[in-house]
Amino acid sequence: MIPEYLHKCYRMLFLEELQVQVWMLFSMALKCELIPQMDGCYIQTVAVILSSDKNSGLTEFGMRRRKNRSVEMRRESRKRLASTPAMFNSTLTEDEAFLCPVDGAIMITASHLPYNRNGFKFFTNAGGLGKADIKEILERAADVYNKFTDESLTKSKRLASESVKKVDYMTVYTADLVKAVRKAAGNIEKPLEGFHIIVDAGNGAGGFFAAKVLEPLGAITSGSQFLEPDGLFPYHIPNPEDKAAMKAITQAVLQNKADLGIIFDTDVDRSAAVDSTGREFNRNRLIALISAIVLEEHPGTTIVTDSVTSDGLTTFIEKKLGGKHHRFKRGYKNVIDEAIRLNSIGEESHLAIETSGHGALKENHWLDDGAYLMVKLLNKLASARASGVGGGSKVLTNLIEGLQEPAVAVELRLKINQNHPDLKGGSFREYGEAVLNHLENSVDLDPKLQKAPVNYEGVRVSGYGGWFLLRLSLHDPVLPLNIEAPSNEDAVKLGLSVASAVKEFAAIDTSALDKFIQPS
Repeated sequence: MIPEYLHKCYRMLFLEELQVQVWMLFSMALKCELIPQMDGCYIQTVAVILSSDKNSGLTEFGMRRRKNRSVEMRRESRKRLASTPAMFNSTLTEDEAFLCPVDGAIMITASHLPYNRNGFKFFTNAGGLGKADIKEILERAADVYNKFTDESLTKSKRLASESVKKVDYMTVYTADLVKAVRKAAGNIEKPLEGFHIIVDAGNGAGGFFAAKVLEPLGAITSGSQFLEPDGLFPYHIPNPEDKAAMKAITQAVLQNKADLGIIFDTDVDRSAAVDSTGREFNRNRLIALISAIVLEEHPGTTIVTDSVTSDGLTTFIEKKLGGKHHRFKRGYKNVIDEAIRLNSIGEESHLAIETSGHGALKENHWLDDGAYLMVKLLNKLASARASGVGGGSKVLTNLIEGLQEPAVAVELRLKINQNHPDLKGGSFREYGEAVLNHLENSVDLDPKLQKAPVNYEGVRVSGYGGWFLLRLSLHDPVLPLNIEAPSNEDAVKLGLSVASAVKEFAAIDTSALDKFIQPS
């Protein structure tokens, strides 16, 4: 049986004082998980060494295929933390000087959440571990926990401290990013010379990108902000979907008259950009931009996205770019796994990307790497410069010319009261499915509404020149409702269609929807 507090650890709900003990449990469990893949090699111990103070919420390390040795995949100060993508890459890199490849890597992070909500990310060379893998690790950790004694814990800590070796792996990771941009420009040493590019790391782990990637390529990075890690995030949450975060990078670009702005989330697995005029490249625009670049390289390929992407994006990908848009489910792992599945059955896909900013490319081992995604933009700038095309970030802006964008786009959250008698002892998921089924039946009776012919999540409906999607949250007792329309009046009509269907379900809190559809 898995102890309750281990469940809480994985769900990012544990207190900091438990981290060391939990780290030991999880890392020992991962060690057991890896042994069958290691051709008889053995990991004796795995260590916990925090790479920052208690406020940062970021810790990383790798496990090396060598007896009595683990590798602390961190840098020498809080200013030089490893990112999530770098952790995965450490399992692929072949460089004996850096003790790579490691067999597994674990990262402690709360992402953009408060530092006391830390959780774990696990990696092998097959990628990030999925739900089934995590369940097995939890069960193994529970078994280790049940056999723990004070003596064995002390011994494990002693052996771990004797076997750890520090390496500056970010040197390897960033060098590969720099090489990629130089290659795109015809092996020019400084292909971004003269470009003014600002980085906003939001006090997460992405501050390295300015000094270790952009500057070696010749870019000017003055005006870059919030580069030092601080898990209290004193200026804004490092999240490309956050309005305050996007406002901060946009203002920095305009105030410094920069050519481009780049913003990362905490762990650098998500990113977004801003052009010289302050136009944001995030959500549908970022997907359109990366799709344009990928479809130049792989004509006709399938672009896999999450379920909340716009109808205008579909038209852009299929009519303007000549690709295929495969709109799937919410959740970056779902999107990536679907792209891998499509390739396995003969449908070529080179890009899986969410509106959240998680983007993974086939050429990059299907890793959602925010830094690599931005490198694709830099490649375009560098190659355009090398071929004599000027205009700065206008080169990127021109790529999404013709993308139709709605006048109104909202997301409303309809919460399910799990304690309401209307649930009759059932789960919120069962109740939510009943709501969706009723909505679907209601839509069938309305000639002004049409269900999406292909849909993998919730109920997606077109009408009044726009669309709505009502779906169940992946984890929470919530029904998110996305509405896009050419006018507020049309958006309200779509909202009314949903409201009339869900009003019969007393456990649904429709206050957000009611407020939206009320006359001004």
